[in-house]
Formats: sequence, structure tokens, C-alpha cells
Amino acid sequence: MEQLLIRKLTQNEHSVWDKYVDGHPEGSFFHLSGWLEVIHSVFGHKHHYLLAEENQQVVGVLPLFEQKSLLFGHALISTPFCVYGGAVANNDSVREKLESAAYELGCDLNVDYVELRDKQPIESKGPWLSNSHHTSFQCQLPDNADDILTSIKRKQRAVIRHSQKNDLTWDNASDPATCYDIYAESVRNLGTPVFSKKLFTQLKATFGDRCETLVINDKNNQAVSSVLSFYYKDQVLPYYGGGKFEARDLKSNDFMYFQLMQIAHQKGMSHFDFGRSKNDSGSYKYKKHWGMDEHPLHYRVALVKSKALPNLSPNNPKYKYFIKVWQKLPLSLSQKVGPLLSKYLG
Repeated sequence: MEQLLIRKLTQNEHSVWDKYVDGHPEGSFFHLSGWLEVIHSVFGHKHHYLLAEENQQVVGVLPLFEQKSLLFGHALISTPFCVYGGAVANNDSVREKLESAAYELGCDLNVDYVELRDKQPIESKGPWLSNSHHTSFQCQLPDNADDILTSIKRKQRAVIRHSQKNDLTWDNASDPATCYDIYAESVRNLGTPVFSKKLFTQLKATFGDRCETLVINDKNNQAVSSVLSFYYKDQVLPYYGGGKFEARDLKSNDFMYFQLMQIAHQKGMSHFDFGRSKNDSGSYKYKKHWGMDEHPLHYRVALVKSKALPNLSPNNPKYKYFIKVWQKLPLSLSQKVGPLLSKYLG
């Protein structure tokens, strides 16, 4: 009987990796091998994709990236810039061996910590500690498109109806550039460094029809809100979304997410995954108004060099002054400087 072999993924095995992810019930969009190209080419982080093999058959996968910065530390993460990660395997034994291999790799690389962004709860054993501070929001889309609005919480329904009176229009033709510009302005206003524009174009180039932009225009045909979404299996995942200053009064973000539900329904999707938010943050409260199911995320961390769990959250008090300064930066400057910092904040 052949023993379990854990090794690095090779260049010509991406299709084998993706076939396993596609067929596994816990395989998510963020486990796909395309992220290897996206994160390496956009952010320059080194990948360490681990593959478990038995009798020449794939029985588990674990995507990992190494982030190294003098300012933000040295970490091995599954997977940065993604909501979900961690090992996907045929059984718990294989999963645990993959996790042990990740920890050993972290020790060899002398990182501060190793992080696994598990979607489902897994008992913390050995070096792994729970680091759960995020919640995802999800809902099933009704079979009948006419029932989508009534499935939304009453107060949020009223906001959507308000938005529908504001002469807003939508366009889901591929437009990563406009989508990025609106997103960049939105996150600058929140005091957060923005990613490189290359991220949006690379996501579209890598994932094709699985990656789609949606832009909302006002009555003067000026873009006011946008979102870049992923489609995978039976779900739509709105991921990088935001709005200009005018979006608040126009309720164009609310209009946008409701329209995305309609589009996803037309594409045959049955599940709407609103992504993660830091517990008790502004985005957490906004998503809660929609009345979706809340799912605490069960991330785990194994400390290597570090003595304490990492906290790169904007809610960390030591970042408050930085956020206030960043909010006042000219938009063009924030787009130039932001990518130098955000590449370590995934």
C-alpha cells in the first residue's frame, strides 16, 4: 500500500488541482489555482501550494502564500486577499497531515505565524489557535425572481424601493477600469490603502466569465457604484464593491446588490455569498440589514516566531491616526502609494 505523499504543486498540474477543487464539496472559488497566478503576478508573493497524493491520486490540497514585510511581518497564509482557504481533503487524517506540513514549512521559513482561513469549524489541535473575528453573510436566492425582493428584510426592502426611484441604470459589460476607479475612491474615503489596478484586470484575465463587473450609473450616466463579483458552482460572490460620495443619497449600492441578485438568478445561481466583514464593523452592520444568514468564520493561526495573534485590522487602535491621514490624501496619490502597503494587508 502506497503511503501518503505531500509535495509542492508543479506548473503542469493546475488542471488536476482545479478538477479536485471543483469536485470537492468544500472546494471554494478561492482554492482554485488561478489565485496562484493572480497573487504572484500582482503582489509578488511566493506561493507554496501543497498537494496530497495517494496511489497517484489527489486526495487533498492546501494553497499557501508567503508574505514578507518589515512593517507588517512575515506570514504563511491560506489564502491572502481571500475569504476562504485552508486544506480541502478526502478525510480528516489527510487534512491534518497537510496542516502539519504547512506548519513545518512555516518553521522552515522562520515566519511569524501560519494562518488557515477555514470556512467550517475545525477543532484546534496542536499549535493551532482560533482567530475568529469575521462573519460571512449568505442567503439562498428564491426559485422565482419576483420573490427576491420580498425575501429581503423589510427595512432594507424599503431602501431598495427608494433606490429604484432615483433613475439609476446598470451595466454588467466587462469594465474593470471603471470598477476599480470607483472602488479606489470608496476605500480611500474609508482610510484604507487600495490595491493595484492590475488586480482587477488580472482577475478578469485569469478567471474570464467567472469574474464579472457591475457598474451603476446615475441619471447623468455617471458611474456612482460598482462591484467585481465571482461566479462559482451555484453561487455569486460580490467581492470588491464600493460607491462614490453620491452613492449614499442615491442608495446606488443597495440598488447594485439587488440587481446583482437578479443577474445571478438569471445565470442559474441559487446562492448569494455577501463575503466577510469584521465583526461589529460598518460593513458588518450594513450586511446585517439585509437579513441574511450569518456564518462566523473559523480562521486558525499557528504561532512560530510571534508571541501573540496578529491584528492587522483597521479597528486596531494603533492604525487610527493613519486612517485619518489617509482619508485626506488626494485620490491620485492614494492610488500610487496604496498598492505598496495593501499588498501586505490581504
